[in-house]
Amino acid sequence: MKKNIKSLIIGTSIVGLVGAGIACNTDELKGLNVNPQALDNVDPNFLFTSVELGAASGGTLGDNRYIDWRTNINFAGYAIQQLASTGGELGEKYVESGSTFESSNAPFEFIYADQLKNISVIFKSTGAGGAYEGKFNNMVQAARIVRAFLFHRLTDYYGNIPYFESMKAAEGLYFPHYDSQESIYQDLLKELDEATAAIKDPADANEEVEHTAFARADIYFDGDLSKWRKWGNSLMLRLGMRVADVKSDWANTYVSKAVANGVMTSNADNVFVPMAEAPSLWTSQNGISRAFIPGDGGQTAFVSKTLVDMLKGPNTGSTADDDPRLMVLLGGIIDWTPNGFSPFPGGDDPLNQKGMPNGKNQTDLETIEGHAPLDLNTTYSKINPLLMDRDEPYMLMNYGEVELLQAEAIERGIGTVPGTAQAHYEAGVKASMQMYTPYEGKATGALTVSDAAVNGYLAQFPYQGGDDGLEQIGNQMWLNHYMNWWEAWSEWRRTGYPVLTPVVYPGNSTGGTIPVRLKYPNAEVAGNPNFSAGSSPNDFTTRVWWDVD
Repeated sequence: MKKNIKSLIIGTSIVGLVGAGIACNTDELKGLNVNPQALDNVDPNFLFTSVELGAASGGTLGDNRYIDWRTNINFAGYAIQQLASTGGELGEKYVESGSTFESSNAPFEFIYADQLKNISVIFKSTGAGGAYEGKFNNMVQAARIVRAFLFHRLTDYYGNIPYFESMKAAEGLYFPHYDSQESIYQDLLKELDEATAAIKDPADANEEVEHTAFARADIYFDGDLSKWRKWGNSLMLRLGMRVADVKSDWANTYVSKAVANGVMTSNADNVFVPMAEAPSLWTSQNGISRAFIPGDGGQTAFVSKTLVDMLKGPNTGSTADDDPRLMVLLGGIIDWTPNGFSPFPGGDDPLNQKGMPNGKNQTDLETIEGHAPLDLNTTYSKINPLLMDRDEPYMLMNYGEVELLQAEAIERGIGTVPGTAQAHYEAGVKASMQMYTPYEGKATGALTVSDAAVNGYLAQFPYQGGDDGLEQIGNQMWLNHYMNWWEAWSEWRRTGYPVLTPVVYPGNSTGGTIPVRLKYPNAEVAGNPNFSAGSSPNDFTTRVWWDVD
């Protein structure tokens, strides 16, 4: 069932609403020396809602599809070879163009300028000397968790970034120093540990009032503190595993602590940002959906040969060994227009599904298919439009990933994790296959995978253990992150799974290797005198700190 965004946020930008509220204070001459746009005295719960919304599709800056279209889809979705196109996107063919700069710039511009800015105001207003000093503890701790999530994404895109001195322009610090990714990760793990532990059940009437305000503002969990603890610990588990190859002691400590303190235990704990059709096209709707829907974004929606081949199994002449997600993630070979979608003849048959090879132009594909002109729409499968309604929830993290991380930790001997690698692997596969029901809307059952289907798949492809087991885990993690392509890209960089064949296209900028980081925005390179401490050289092939393989 889809969840509606609360009326608290769906009017327009929260910052705009709040600014209007402050401007209404006309207490004689008292406000003449007060900036009417300042947010310091605003109830921080309003800003917190805006932060939560902003974590999906770039937030309230006026274009919810910008960062997803440029970076999540055009860069990561193609680089990780789940999507395919005849175009020249950086992720598809590793060629720099005008859109390349937008793909690289978008996370830096949107995350700093929107969500992190609002979080800094929350901390200022609830900190020493602030209008709400000492209040809203649980909201503050939740904001720390979201902040860690956002900085974790930023540093994984670029490597070294401004962290400890960031968001301090109000204090006159306009050119923050860059911090090493190692120091950032160390602090992020500490923040998650402290914030999760500091979430407290209300103990008195005042705290209950504060918690009620937080619950109304919280569009993720409606103030369910147990779910906030689980997300904080689950994110700690992810970050602990991400540094396992460079800081084994950190990994052992934080993986053990995260699991002991309680991570996600079912798909009911998945972190969704609720989206809505109205009232705002540019802030309340799902940016991934808007990028793909014909007549709105119209982004090329073909899925890759790599993805389809993995889902179809080794016997292409039978559906018996197909992954149950085949016709959940794929909509078939379809005619998708602004008026709806329908399959071409045979296009809804699982046996006929066909992915587009990556790194090819129209002429290349005509050569491969053996005829010209080639109609791409009647040849290749597309992403499932049932996942692409504008009011689809936007997933930030899920339980299936958490189980797969625990399976890997046990297989590699990282930390203390109860159970067996096989049991966690099987739970992760099942959760990953069954997590799409919130996208069904009126198409009840269309995205449901039964227990019997999951069990049949696991019986055919049992967990192998050892290096083979790690490859199975990595492949399943890649499938788990469908639509969350930037995280699939990060996991591929960390584990090397699945084993992808880079494309070699004329004029590419990477020497024919898959990009492993984003470039910094040109404005930052030219405008911040402290940029020299950024990850160097500033190209698409310089690995971030934790990417050692």
